[in-house]
Amino acid sequence: MEVSLSGLADFQNSIYLQGLGDVLPTLPTDLTKLEGLAERSLSAQAFGYVAGSAGSEATARANRAAFDRWRIVPRMLRDVADRDLAVNVLGTAMPSPLLLGPIGVQSILYPDGELAVARAAAAEGLTMVLSTASSYNIEDVAEANGEGPRWYQLYWPKDRELAVSFLERAKAAGYTTLVVTLDTFTLAWRPRDLDRAYLPFLRGIGVANYFSDPVFQKAVGGPVTEANRDMALLHWVANFGNPSLTWDDLVFLREHWDGPIALKGIQHPDDARQAVDAGMDAVIVSNHGGRQVDGAVASLDALPGVVEAVRDQATVLFDSGIRTGSDIAKALALGAKAVLVARPYAYGLALGGQAGVQHVLRCLQAELELTMALSGIKRVEELNPEILVRA
Repeated sequence: MEVSLSGLADFQNSIYLQGLGDVLPTLPTDLTKLEGLAERSLSAQAFGYVAGSAGSEATARANRAAFDRWRIVPRMLRDVADRDLAVNVLGTAMPSPLLLGPIGVQSILYPDGELAVARAAAAEGLTMVLSTASSYNIEDVAEANGEGPRWYQLYWPKDRELAVSFLERAKAAGYTTLVVTLDTFTLAWRPRDLDRAYLPFLRGIGVANYFSDPVFQKAVGGPVTEANRDMALLHWVANFGNPSLTWDDLVFLREHWDGPIALKGIQHPDDARQAVDAGMDAVIVSNHGGRQVDGAVASLDALPGVVEAVRDQATVLFDSGIRTGSDIAKALALGAKAVLVARPYAYGLALGGQAGVQHVLRCLQAELELTMALSGIKRVEELNPEILVRA
């Protein structure tokens, strides 16, 4: 039995109606179960790379614990019959305040990798943020994404000409907003990867944007082939990140990108203020899902201070630790305008390709809408700290 219903929360109804024909969801609707299923499905190397975090993984645990410290206080008799989760973030219209955060090397999860994710995002009308470290290049992902909204995430390389080339390619391919990740100018100490001596980039995975770039190719003597592949990998190592960058270097980005710019990795209010002073359009409160600094502040704990520091001078987005629709509601109530989700859809990709990603996105949006409605809220802008209490 095929069922087509409108509204984000009606995904729940479609599941129940499909059940009348003994059709069950192929993946769990409790998205916290996906990680365990992905572990059994993926190679130990691939799973460790995606699921792992820095050091003892204390920051990743802190991200989840921070959500449990907040509790929603539902309100009754609020007329929530007419609900709408649509938002506009940095000029991008979205059916809900949910973006697909940047994840690199997605082909280790599923052969089509970012192409499948781009198709899934477009099918759901949601915005995909493409990682510089993708398995497929900027242009191919844009083609797969079609008319879907898309943003580009930059790992700022040492070679300024290469950075400009990335930005020009992204703009030409229809990416409208630039997300600059600040916290990964070098890879952190990640024991899951170290114990397996596994870094996909050194195996030629996640370097498609580099190997396909004309500036990069010129530096290694031409298109990358078996003959110059080792040279190309060494050139990637030499250029991946730039630890010498300062706030003054943001002027360079403004000179070469004429759309909105969001800085990802902001955790301190003073850094948020400096982003505003530098003319940035948005900050993304993020600790990279716990992947960079072990023992760092939980992303959700950092959010209120950043919101207070920025006020209405820039858009505040959030990522790190979201697993459920109620998590999204809490982040929005604490001041984020939208959230970026990563590992849940990565596990969906590993387990079901494009369909798996769409399942995750539909579950998150349906649960978010139901959580809001059952709490007496029908619009995203109505979410505020007053609906929360500390546990």
